[in-house]
Amino acid sequence: MECPNDGEQLEKILFHNVEADYCHRCLGIWFGRDELRLAKDNKDEQLNWVDVDLWRDKAKFQVSEGNKRCPVCRVGLREIKYDGSKTKVDFCKMCKGIWLDRGEFKQIINYLKSKSDYQLLHGYSKNLLVQLWEVFSGPEGFRSELADFITITKLFAYKFEIQHPFLETLIENLPK
Repeated sequence: MECPNDGEQLEKILFHNVEADYCHRCLGIWFGRDELRLAKDNKDEQLNWVDVDLWRDKAKFQVSEGNKRCPVCRVGLREIKYDGSKTKVDFCKMCKGIWLDRGEFKQIINYLKSKSDYQLLHGYSKNLLVQLWEVFSGPEGFRSELADFITITKLFAYKFEIQHPFLETLIENLPK
């Protein structure tokens, strides 16, 4: 496969326990269908419950014609603004692969961390219901979605303890 940026041969690498294709010249990475999610989950298990979903919010969805070609299908890649971040990823609508330029994986992880922190504390009940619904109808398997649901409940408990130690102590000292 050839790099979408410079035509160099892509090399197979193990990136956060996911076999991906890497360009040693421009440092870009090609992820096949669903591989970006797997790499994200392996990079930070506390982000498992946050879905890497390029299409989730249709109002924020911005796509433009890119000048890169898919290393698998050789069709033009589409440039998509990733969720609410400033990161733009290149996406193949045929094979569902994703090309990330140098540093974009880290940008996505940082964005997801800040987004998950905010959502845990400000939209907890909504996110809990969404994760519960995804246990039965989510894009991942039942087991994976159930693990996401359990993760969000644990994370909220940890963050609540840290941000509100007085309330935590008060609750622990209530009569049994």
